[in-house]
Amino acid sequence: MEFTDREFRNALGLFPTGVAIVTTIAPDGTKVGMTVSSFNSVSLSPPLILFSVGRSAKAFNVWGAAETYAVCLLREGQEELASHFARSSNDKWVGLEPMVHNGFLHLPGALAWLDCDSYARHEGGDHLILIGRVRAITVADEEVHSRPLVFYKGRYRRLETVPA
Repeated sequence: MEFTDREFRNALGLFPTGVAIVTTIAPDGTKVGMTVSSFNSVSLSPPLILFSVGRSAKAFNVWGAAETYAVCLLREGQEELASHFARSSNDKWVGLEPMVHNGFLHLPGALAWLDCDSYARHEGGDHLILIGRVRAITVADEEVHSRPLVFYKGRYRRLETVPA
């Protein structure tokens, strides 16, 4: 390779992404969640999404075995929540009360929630790629007035409307 890990990361940072928190419940009942920007759609039929989890993540084994999970698509103003779930910590849920919707953990205030069944797992270098089949979608009532939280060049950003 003729580039460093930092150069690679900086180049990828030029591509803005939305921000999501994925949640699941471990077999022992522990709530697990992490912030991801490596989230995207895979297929419309069947409805598939993907995200990845780093092998160094504390809950890597939980994610590697998770049979179901929810994806909470974050809105502007949820930067603190995104940063909170991006940390490697055992107390991510202290002071937070998720909404439990059909057995899935939904974080309040998101734009939308995608409830997924595990569909496939793939090796991805220092990450595991998780593909989920979307079982249900819940869109926030006020979504029409909200904008997504965006990550660009290592920072949370806000969208600006371009005149038509």
